[in-house]
Amino acid sequence: MKAERAYQSRFYPTPEQAALLARTFGCVRFVWNAVLRYRTDAFYQRQEKIGYNDASAFLTQLKKQPDTAFLAEVSSVPLQQCLRHQQSAFKHFFAKRARYPSFKSKKHRQSATFASSAFSYRDGQITLAKCREPLNIRWSRDLPAAPSTVTVSKDAAGRYFISCLCKVDTEALPITFKMVGIDLGIKDLFVTSDGHRVNNPHHTARYARKLAKAQRRLSHKQKGSNNRAKVRLKVARCHAKIADTRRDHLHKLTRQIVNENQVIAAESLQVKNMVNNRHLSNAISDVGWGELVRQLDYKAAWAGRQFVQIDRWYPSSKRCHSCGFVLESLPLNVRTWDCPDCGTQGIDRDVNAARNILQAGTALLAGADG
Repeated sequence: MKAERAYQSRFYPTPEQAALLARTFGCVRFVWNAVLRYRTDAFYQRQEKIGYNDASAFLTQLKKQPDTAFLAEVSSVPLQQCLRHQQSAFKHFFAKRARYPSFKSKKHRQSATFASSAFSYRDGQITLAKCREPLNIRWSRDLPAAPSTVTVSKDAAGRYFISCLCKVDTEALPITFKMVGIDLGIKDLFVTSDGHRVNNPHHTARYARKLAKAQRRLSHKQKGSNNRAKVRLKVARCHAKIADTRRDHLHKLTRQIVNENQVIAAESLQVKNMVNNRHLSNAISDVGWGELVRQLDYKAAWAGRQFVQIDRWYPSSKRCHSCGFVLESLPLNVRTWDCPDCGTQGIDRDVNAARNILQAGTALLAGADG
């Protein structure tokens, strides 16, 4: 079965390439914001919906204006891809899968997507449009096929990355009869239905002192000064280190789970709503529940595994996994409890929740198959 996979690597541009990429990022950001303003004003002022063709026509008119002649200095392909990405963002918004598209800032991650007509791939080297020489890419692995699109990005820490989208043949892993339910938490990153606990590594706490020192220095610098920009870069690099460490840890865990289990069941959590709790927001953001579930979802699909999420209102902790009895209430400080119906004693609330999640997940899959 053919599937699209993205392979990301870091690259180091020459000064000429960095200048061209900076102009490209700026033009892509300008087009995104200008077209988004055009769409928003058309809807709220004239109750008019703007599609991709109208947005493309607006971009053509924008290039002809003297004030925006700089748009012709970069490749036109990333600008058109920008319109396609915005069209997809609006589709997700109207389908209630995402929020209303927001304006882009130069302080955050910058990116530009090049279709096959705007780059060349020869002998393992990629040359972008209007570049004289290929990019100096530090490949982590050889590409399995020629990329259909490449996305070049620069993060807040000043690092450059290239993501190559390739069509590859996927092979399902050998079938196993092992199944697992996962109960997500803060003290433990997650607890499985077979009683295995994965401790929360507290990635932010490991770099808390260094990050706090850099943030204090940043607060003392004058806004707009070069010194503030230098210290802001140090803060961004510290945040990037924390994010990279968290992502690497989650990749290793999710790969192990997918390799060992045929069926994986987890909770369906609204992380964006949960971080509104000011007492737990930092802890919830640090564990990376959303990224963990996202990785399990796509890795299971690639490996031919079944990943299912149960309803977030399912009483997994209060329900006895042996008989199905549900307690009226179970405070968070109660870690074990006894079932008054079947007499099971010493029920660990986390392991019990993971077992109930697995039971509910397999029931959902059985209903879907039936």
